[in-house]
Amino acid sequence: MPRRYRPPRREVTPDPKYQNEMVSRFINKLMLRGKKSLAERIMYDALEIVEKRTQSPAIEVFEQAIANAAPVLEVKSRRVGGATYQVPMEVSPDRRISLAMRWIIRHARARSGKSMAEKLAAELMDTAKGVGTTIKKKEDTHKMAEANRAFAHYRW
Repeated sequence: MPRRYRPPRREVTPDPKYQNEMVSRFINKLMLRGKKSLAERIMYDALEIVEKRTQSPAIEVFEQAIANAAPVLEVKSRRVGGATYQVPMEVSPDRRISLAMRWIIRHARARSGKSMAEKLAAELMDTAKGVGTTIKKKEDTHKMAEANRAFAHYRW
């Protein structure tokens, strides 16, 4: 990673169905081995399942799930004088969304279920309600940051 020059952020094109950039980013994170059409099919099937079960727009449930899963604080390791401290830091808005998406996908894959679309739909609905393993991961991250609040002065 360069020390001074920050490469420009790439523009994300909105997805073809919902014209939403966040859905497009989620599809890219969901994709394995370059199989984007399969990732799109899984995502759109999951959103259809969410819409049928919740009787509300799937995009709203999806955005609520991302918002509920996004962490505000995280810990980063800092080495000071031979000791390594877990220093709590605020998470940037872009990283919040990225972490939330990553956690939702990881916990959806770990679920037992029939198809990936059904597992993803169930995880999105749980996260939107504020329950489930993704929310637990966020709370654990916040607890860790809170527990290491004494080392906040090492932040730079």
